[in-house]
Amino acid sequence: MDENLPPAPPVSGRRVSGSLRSAIEWTLIVVGALVVALIVKATVLQAFYIPSESMTPTLKVGDRVLVNKLSYHVHAVHRGDVVVFKRPPKEEDPNVRDLIKRVIGLPRETIETRDGIVYIDGRRLDEPYVHGELTDNPPIPKQVVPPGHYWVMGDNRRNSRDSRSFDAISRWATCDCCSTATIRSTWSLYTASTPMRSSASSTRSNWASHANA
Repeated sequence: MDENLPPAPPVSGRRVSGSLRSAIEWTLIVVGALVVALIVKATVLQAFYIPSESMTPTLKVGDRVLVNKLSYHVHAVHRGDVVVFKRPPKEEDPNVRDLIKRVIGLPRETIETRDGIVYIDGRRLDEPYVHGELTDNPPIPKQVVPPGHYWVMGDNRRNSRDSRSFDAISRWATCDCCSTATIRSTWSLYTASTPMRSSASSTRSNWASHANA
């Protein structure tokens, strides 16, 4: 063996340098993922938790919904859309931040109830999502939905605070709301243009904001 060979360089410094580099890389990955998640939540999708029964049986207590915030930037609000919107000025409960309801009346339409049935511009409205429940507690006196506003109600008509109590909502109140998709244990997605249907029991995670129904 040649005793004149130079000694092997120490490896401890290399190990420390490699560990530090790995830690920095993972930190950047985590920070980047958080930034992307915040951007998505603010501009594209946001999850909401359903805490009450006013949208049953379409949405049940404990359901989570994903709100598509881009929908109404590319198309108009449609009758039948399920929307999330900021608390209207006439909503009395200060603890409510967001609500979720179904769009029933569009701007400039005449809305009323007759014997518990909703009429739009004098024509009976077909509402399969209420499953025969009457809209009579309270009823809707004949009125015109103001321009730029929408009449919204919960599917559970006798257990819903909606436009019957806080009037039609402004189009601008829906700046953070859009058509929704329900997430249940089967991970099925339903858009607002498709009637929402019941499926398996809801997921039970805690990642969603509250949207009072």
